[in-house]
Amino acid sequence: MSVFDSLIHRLGADEVIAPGPAMQPYLREQRGLFADRSVVAVLRPVDTAGAARAVAACAELGLTVVPQGGNTGLCGGAAGRGEADTVVLSLERLNRIRDIQADDFSITVEAGCTLAAVQAAAASVDRLFPLSYAAEAECQIGGNLATNAGGMNVLRYGNARDLTLGLEVVLADGRVWDGLRSLRKDNSGYDLRDLFIGAEGTLGLITAATLKLFPPVRERATAIVGLATAEAAVALFGHLRTESGDTVTSCELMGRRPLEYTLRYATDCHDPLPAPHPWYLLVELTSSAADAQLPRRLEAALAASHGAGSDYRIARGPDEAADFWRLRNSIPGAQKGAGASIKNDISVPTVAMPAFLTEASTAVEAACPGVRVCAFGHLGDGNVHFNLTRPEAMNDEDFLPQWGALTRVVNDRVAAYRGSFAAEHGVGQLKPDEVGRLKDPVEQDLMRALKQALDPDNRLNPGKLVPPGGG
Repeated sequence: MSVFDSLIHRLGADEVIAPGPAMQPYLREQRGLFADRSVVAVLRPVDTAGAARAVAACAELGLTVVPQGGNTGLCGGAAGRGEADTVVLSLERLNRIRDIQADDFSITVEAGCTLAAVQAAAASVDRLFPLSYAAEAECQIGGNLATNAGGMNVLRYGNARDLTLGLEVVLADGRVWDGLRSLRKDNSGYDLRDLFIGAEGTLGLITAATLKLFPPVRERATAIVGLATAEAAVALFGHLRTESGDTVTSCELMGRRPLEYTLRYATDCHDPLPAPHPWYLLVELTSSAADAQLPRRLEAALAASHGAGSDYRIARGPDEAADFWRLRNSIPGAQKGAGASIKNDISVPTVAMPAFLTEASTAVEAACPGVRVCAFGHLGDGNVHFNLTRPEAMNDEDFLPQWGALTRVVNDRVAAYRGSFAAEHGVGQLKPDEVGRLKDPVEQDLMRALKQALDPDNRLNPGKLVPPGGG
């Protein structure tokens, strides 16, 4: 009996997709860097017991398992590596809201629920699930947790890890760990939950999670501010946090170049201020109180910013706020119009951001004359997307082979500030070499020890996250 026939025999024909047209959506990868056509089968269990059977069957048959959620990741973490003994295990059919407790401010959901579905379920009981980013209609909560997703509201509510109370996980041998609890306090042992969040499916497959909910937003105020320097942006951010009663939920930094890309290549985007500025800060305040008077607070704080934020515009309503956010959210797509880009998702301490931007820009411009730095992102939590657009005089085919060399230049500056070269998009199969190059050797040994303990046969998402030389 072939391996494929064995999978059908053990799991049922409804849960197994053969190579062919039906498999193609599971083989696509967002950046087109890691598409893999050698996958034996795609497995689609309908519940946790089915996922456990699938993993156990793969262990018995000597197959490696690549877990996949919404397949929106940018580092190849949910793509195969071209090996003939690989299956993709899609969690898309584990998509139930298992429980929601408004008074407990908690919700239990399966891994295949889209982020938008979790948000909607919370809203149905007048609660907020605050994780939010551009792919929320397609991405799935299991993938969000496996990569410890960030997004626009990290400053106020934290990353996916901070929003998680408990997990259900299928282990490499097919056993299920039931850690679904809504407890806020539990010091009865190791915090196993945190082992699996951000582990990219290399230690176990998250099949369900209990998540935190919050009171809904009743009032918000949004503004865009033009600034001369990144130093002024950092200073204004601190000023706004203090003067607004710490109600800042989002604080997004945009350079003039990425803003110009949106004006040129995106639709329905307009220059937000009368005169251009080198830098822009998009800031949003929110409150669960309906009478927080946030627009007045924001106006007063900007007026008292001693000239740093003298050129600003406060949204007069939801439509104008949406216009501001469209500028920010359109940058990644608009950058494509300017040519090929090399993307870096980094974080450094917020106070170090101006110096990093200056030094990293100088370094990449020296390494590749004419390269166009496109920096934007979440200033409030120190995470920016330090993207590099090809020089205007260079074609895409000559620029993209410099990906590794230019990324190392950027990451060396990140390391100098004790930052991270994988802030919110994960490591996947794009960055394990940088883990091996830049992470402390003791930390690498600990990662390998965990991998060996939980997945001794290296069957779960091999070649991802853990640096070369390990499991």
